Amino acid sequence: MKVLIIDDEPGLRQTVSLILGGEGYEVETAADGETGLLRARETRPDIILCDVRMPGLSGIDFLERYRGDGGDALVIIMTAYGSIDLAVEAMKLGAYDYISKPFSADQLILTLRKAVEREALRKEVGRLREVVRMERRYDEIIARSPAMEKALGMATRVARYPSPVLITGESGTGKELIARLIHNESDRSHRNFVPINCGAIPENLLEAELFGYVRGAFTGAERERAGLFEEAAGGTLFLDEIGEMPPLLQVKLLRAIQEGEVRRLGENRAREVDVRIIAATNKDLLEEVREGNFRQDLYYRIAVVPIHLVPLRQRREEITVLAQHFLEVHNERLGLELRGIEPDALRTLSDYSWPGNVRELENTIERAMVLASGPKLTVDDLPPHISDPIPIIDSPELPQDELSVKKHSAALERRLIIRALERTRGNKTRAAELLELSSRALLYKIRDYNLE
Repeated sequence: MKVLIIDDEPGLRQTVSLILGGEGYEVETAADGETGLLRARETRPDIILCDVRMPGLSGIDFLERYRGDGGDALVIIMTAYGSIDLAVEAMKLGAYDYISKPFSADQLILTLRKAVEREALRKEVGRLREVVRMERRYDEIIARSPAMEKALGMATRVARYPSPVLITGESGTGKELIARLIHNESDRSHRNFVPINCGAIPENLLEAELFGYVRGAFTGAERERAGLFEEAAGGTLFLDEIGEMPPLLQVKLLRAIQEGEVRRLGENRAREVDVRIIAATNKDLLEEVREGNFRQDLYYRIAVVPIHLVPLRQRREEITVLAQHFLEVHNERLGLELRGIEPDALRTLSDYSWPGNVRELENTIERAMVLASGPKLTVDDLPPHISDPIPIIDSPELPQDELSVKKHSAALERRLIIRALERTRGNKTRAAELLELSSRALLYKIRDYNLE
């Protein structure tokens, strides 16, 4: 361990050097504060013993400049009896301790040992906090496949920058979890993370939700209200399913991102907002751009850093790990004590295609746990469509000699919608997620196929 001694008295420097050298410390010396700063930069000591009163740069001045340069060694102030007040002031500026002159060899060694023990304890606490932070960082995200490890790596790297991020992937792959990870790892983590599903809010209300409004801006606006941009000021705004955003609103969103300001509905003045944008979609936005459904300039504005999440069926090595994880989570949440999942049930889970991805897997595990009769989950506890899947074959709604792709596609789509509605017990929002459709598109198709 390196110790730097800064004192204008040659005799004291020599005496302290001999004492500490005999205890195995590596010792450097400096005769004044300016030289001490140079030695500290060159040798990067672990501990600095600095006299409080020196000609030129005093111990207090040395400490201020040393800390200002980013020096992080433990500083122990050496002071004469009449300078205790200066030593206390030094401790307020970041010194670890002080020792009064004259001091014995035992007093000096004891002071340094206490400092070393304190520093070791501080580093261990820091290490343990980092371990806990890393564990919490991925608490809800299981990454065992190269694809997910790559996505997590990109998320943690981009977190420290304010660049917009576009997360793509099928519904249920964990896009919001990745968005929250980016926010939590950023210097904005102490401010709000504000999510909004752009496909779940009617077009005429989405603008008001995003930008806010003043009283009387429209029928029902009885009071002034800030929008989600303002709510996320200093933090992160998560625009989920941004591919569902209407074209007119895309223009206003682009302007808000470019100019860093928003204007509430019915208000003339603009308000500055500092918001980090993370967007997500299950659509191919480049294809939407080519088809004229999504603005190209907005796409390039939000897709500065793209992160793609592959579907669960392409990372099957994670299925059993996720299943066990959800078992533990819901054991605690539901007050259950299931001891695991039988091997044949795990194989069945691994063989299933999981069109609803991780979200469907979690819901399946929770349902099986609630209905389970034994200490472990078995194949019999799983839903029939997973334990005994029925393949989709030729549609009975059409003659077998009918070769129209269009007609067969419509019949297949109708059957898939029926199956999704049956699986979700009529929950249209959940069915839309399984079908990878927007809620609006599903409602149109339900009406077109007379399934209401």
